[in-house]
Amino acid sequence: FNYIYFRCILSIEHQMKYKEHLQSNYAPEYGPDPYVNYGQLDDVIRVLSAKALSKADPKSREISLTVPPQTDATGNVIAQQDFTEEMFFKLLDAEIAKVEAFTLKQVQALREKLAKTEGLVKTATSEADQEKVRQLTDAIGEDFLRLEKYVNINFMGFHKILKKHDRFLPNNPCKIFYVSRMHDQAWVRGDYSDLVVRMSTIYSQLRGDKTVQDKDQASFLRSTSKYWVKTEDVSRVKYAILKHLPVFLQKSSTGEADSQLTNSVYLDNDQMELYQGRLDKTAGAIALRFRWYGTNEPSLVFVERKTHRDHWTGEISAKERFIVSASEVEQLFTNTYPIEEKRAAMQAKGKSQEQLDEWELLVREILQVIHTKQLVPTMRTQCMRTAFQIPFDDTVRVSLDTNLCMISERGYDIQGGKVWHRDPSKPLKKTEITRFPHAVLEVKLNLGPTDPTPKWVIDLQSSGLLYEVHKFSKFIHGTAALLPEEVRAVPYWIDDASIRDSLIACGAQRILPEVTSPKAAEKKAAGPGANTMYPHLLPFGTADEEKSKDAAGRTKQYVPKSTGQTPALLAAPDLERPAVEDDEECCAKLKEFCCPSSEGGDELVYAPTSVQKIEPKIFFANERTFLHWLHSGITLSTIATGILAFASEEENASWAHWYALSLLPISLGFCIFALHIFLVRNDKIKNRTPGRWDDPRGPFILGGTLVMVLLLSFFVKCYEVAKYYTEEM
Repeated sequence: FNYIYFRCILSIEHQMKYKEHLQSNYAPEYGPDPYVNYGQLDDVIRVLSAKALSKADPKSREISLTVPPQTDATGNVIAQQDFTEEMFFKLLDAEIAKVEAFTLKQVQALREKLAKTEGLVKTATSEADQEKVRQLTDAIGEDFLRLEKYVNINFMGFHKILKKHDRFLPNNPCKIFYVSRMHDQAWVRGDYSDLVVRMSTIYSQLRGDKTVQDKDQASFLRSTSKYWVKTEDVSRVKYAILKHLPVFLQKSSTGEADSQLTNSVYLDNDQMELYQGRLDKTAGAIALRFRWYGTNEPSLVFVERKTHRDHWTGEISAKERFIVSASEVEQLFTNTYPIEEKRAAMQAKGKSQEQLDEWELLVREILQVIHTKQLVPTMRTQCMRTAFQIPFDDTVRVSLDTNLCMISERGYDIQGGKVWHRDPSKPLKKTEITRFPHAVLEVKLNLGPTDPTPKWVIDLQSSGLLYEVHKFSKFIHGTAALLPEEVRAVPYWIDDASIRDSLIACGAQRILPEVTSPKAAEKKAAGPGANTMYPHLLPFGTADEEKSKDAAGRTKQYVPKSTGQTPALLAAPDLERPAVEDDEECCAKLKEFCCPSSEGGDELVYAPTSVQKIEPKIFFANERTFLHWLHSGITLSTIATGILAFASEEENASWAHWYALSLLPISLGFCIFALHIFLVRNDKIKNRTPGRWDDPRGPFILGGTLVMVLLLSFFVKCYEVAKYYTEEM
């Protein structure tokens, strides 16, 4: 799948022209005809560029019907040319229309297949019938992923041919116009998530999912892991999940799509106290937010409090919430919320005394925090959320947030709490909104002490489609990006190369690392960088400049999907990586991977973030290992010293001296190796570097050397014993 983290990827396929790349990725089910005729468009561009067309005078507003047509640089009349730019535009329009018509035709065919399958699932009572329906649904899912790959590869083909047109024919640029036009067409803009919902329903019926007993959702505990998902991988991830969990549609959803708009307004004060507590992961740190669902103005608002607790202490972070109407939010800010009246109303509805006490305690604690800390609206996150969950069963729940953006809620009068979110009709400045380039996946498990993690979850996590970002927070990211002047530190993922453009777009250059290459600096100006501005940003203490560049768990290693390690559940049609631009050359030196940090590159980029989880016991384990190695070295030196001391009193002790002297450097090597590996592992723990933390060679070398010395001593002693008995005889 496509990595935007790399400008060039080492692969023979990627070094081909895009025409050959396109041809090699034709779907056999479609054939070459539905695809963009990249070669023909490319030929027209090259012919036109060779004719050196002159540029029309854009300032001229008068024409004459008797003046001959304009000539090109060679003196030939443009109107008499066999190839004109008008021909290119007509051909391009025809290709775009062809791709759009084919896409819509395939979508309609998929809907018809789903309709037939939905009819079959109702009558499938035997296992054989259900297996047949499951195979039909699997085939529909594969067809859908194949169609998405078709759309992506054609969309990129149009991008590349338009870029080539503007490069070879700079007098008449057209890329911006056509890209904007394609984004308004159904084959690019269309949302076909209804297919996902219908497939999810079929799989749910085949599994026999049943609603479990309704549980109180006001307070729930979960272990959560968060991941970034590339946009082109979203459908693959959805398809992998819906095979095991149904799409959970909220009551406000129309049921026509698999996602709904979710808004969350986070509160904080002028000192950014809540932000700093969540960033530092202080025990008991809280986050307060007002959340509502749907595209309309909020009617019901969920007041939620998230409390952080360290997992290694045996406690689990909790999320608690209660519901208020939108008109009652002002009362929370003015401390006039009618707790007693609400309690009486809840009691009349049959709530238990324990539930009432818990609700009142939560409300009073949140009101107290809002007023004692003087909290005001600070940051809003907005996304389209897709939830996968068996209703009222939170054993395994997965949510996928797409179209994620963060909006600053500072800079307007809240009028004493009457206004607590921005007016959606007013435009935003570029420094007031940042759009996150990835989807965010959360896997939430609520398992018993002995319950294993479901295998399909493990397969999904190791599929290569997800990149774990430990403790990622939309609130923290948005605040760091949009309010850099007010925060004292920023999260570790802020320097990730894949989100760099989004941060520059919202004016957050100052927290990005410096770009040393003049070409890259001209393209993407940036400030001194977060690690320089905020040295306490690093997970534990500070690090020198070189280490800070590789901090936060980024790795430069890349393993392509073609290795065959993708789990079977994701063995659907693969979305190939795009070919390198026709005029772009890959790095000259062949390596295991190819990135701009190699010779000839312009800037340093990293592979996806994959953060190693750290617990305090890891530091102690590193210290224990150091002491064990040190103990072995001291033991060997003690033995060697003893041999030297006692051998000096014996005759013919030259061999004993040599044996002891050979043990001393080995013991010294043990001590040096112990110190070296301790410092290396300590550095990896501080920077949370992923990968192997063991040393597969050091112990083998030291152990092998010691074994050789012991074997040599054994054979020498055997020789001396044999010689002694020979002389006696």
